[in-house]
Amino acid sequence: MSIQLSTKFCESFNIRFPIVLAGMAGFTNMVPLVTAVSNAGGLGTLGAAYMSPEELRTAVREIKKRTHAPFAINIFAHVGPDQYINFDAVNKEMHTIRESLGVKHRAKDEIRTPNYFEEQFGILLEEKVPIISTTFGLLSEHHMRKAKALGIKIIGNATTVEEAIQAEKRGCDVIVAQGSEAGGHRGTFDVSSQPAGANIGTMALVPQIVDHVHIPVLAAGGIMDGRGVVASLALGAQGVQMGTRFLTSAESGAHEVYKRALLDSTEESTVITNAFSGRPARGIKNEFIKHWEASNIKPLPFPTQNTLTREIRNASARQNNLEYMALWAGQGTRMLTSNQSAEAILNQIVEEARRICSSF
Repeated sequence: MSIQLSTKFCESFNIRFPIVLAGMAGFTNMVPLVTAVSNAGGLGTLGAAYMSPEELRTAVREIKKRTHAPFAINIFAHVGPDQYINFDAVNKEMHTIRESLGVKHRAKDEIRTPNYFEEQFGILLEEKVPIISTTFGLLSEHHMRKAKALGIKIIGNATTVEEAIQAEKRGCDVIVAQGSEAGGHRGTFDVSSQPAGANIGTMALVPQIVDHVHIPVLAAGGIMDGRGVVASLALGAQGVQMGTRFLTSAESGAHEVYKRALLDSTEESTVITNAFSGRPARGIKNEFIKHWEASNIKPLPFPTQNTLTREIRNASARQNNLEYMALWAGQGTRMLTSNQSAEAILNQIVEEARRICSSF
């Protein structure tokens, strides 16, 4: 058996190693981590979904200053309008949490989510970013044509075989097969029919997607070291996407309290919850999630729930209180290291993968 770390995906995307940093939205100052991964031979991705147009343009230009290597920008392909179904009950349930953190109560007319997609997409075209990746669905045919006309490559996220087939038909160049072990939001296209998202394990999902599409597939979910890389390649993937593994790195913009929670967690610490955002996401269970589960109240749909809880999450972070922060994490946290550089992490993963490959 022969497994090669240099894959067609690496060749096509002009990177040395088949390791992609997941685009993790909502963190401040992730540019250093994105560029460190790209400079080390992987593909750094900036999670830009919540960025204003001005913030996005500034970040893209800063990335270009810090690296000449390829990088990707991740945005949400579909974000619906605010919905206020059951708003009063949800908002009332937040009151006790707000009071404990000194956060002001909010009325319905104060909850408005800006939709930056068109402006964000326009900036990515203007700045000629090399790669765009999407979550929560696919670019429209119109947007896909505009990006492809500029030579921009597109990475789509899929949690089922059917989603992967749709991504290939739409024109994606690569598909990320996101297994249920992955931290953060489930990329499931339509959660109206699957409220908890599609949750097929990585090892089951990857080979099935590989068998049904003709473009490169990246494995994501629970992959933390060289063993995970080699296992993914053996399943037919041409690379991996990793998020949680880099969150405790020296360059990560994650809050120090968040990093400590990750380092103190185990494979049993995380749950899939829609409490923070209205969409299913995997994170470390804390008091906010427990409070919400006990209430038996259905959260507002995304993005309204996410907007409603933002001040709570931000206040909790300012107070170094991990109990009301969204602590997104995958299931492989026992393998995390503290304050290791992104380059050292990537090199360690690659060397381990090489040793395993050479043993076959």
